Amino acid sequence: MTKKTVGRVKHIPQRTCVGCREVLAKRQLLRVVRTAEGVQVDPTGKLAGRGAYLHDKRSCWERGLKGALAHALKAEISAEDRARLQEFMNALPEAEAEG
Repeated sequence: MTKKTVGRVKHIPQRTCVGCREVLAKRQLLRVVRTAEGVQVDPTGKLAGRGAYLHDKRSCWERGLKGALAHALKAEISAEDRARLQEFMNALPEAEAEG
């Protein structure tokens, strides 16, 4: 008898956007990380520290900066870090109209 090889489905890591609570593939979200230096955007997803994930939509970032991000990172966000994150947020596209 010959054994059949069963194709394995590759595991895709899932993460939740802290702004809208939607669960998506990790690669579709942006990681924000809390490090010893403060809170910063992690484009590679590999920085050491506690991380949280957000869509690349301004509406999710606005909700995140109101408190959800600080709660997910288990840390207060300093005024300097908040200004840096808002600057990053302002470069993001507006939310698309549903329709």
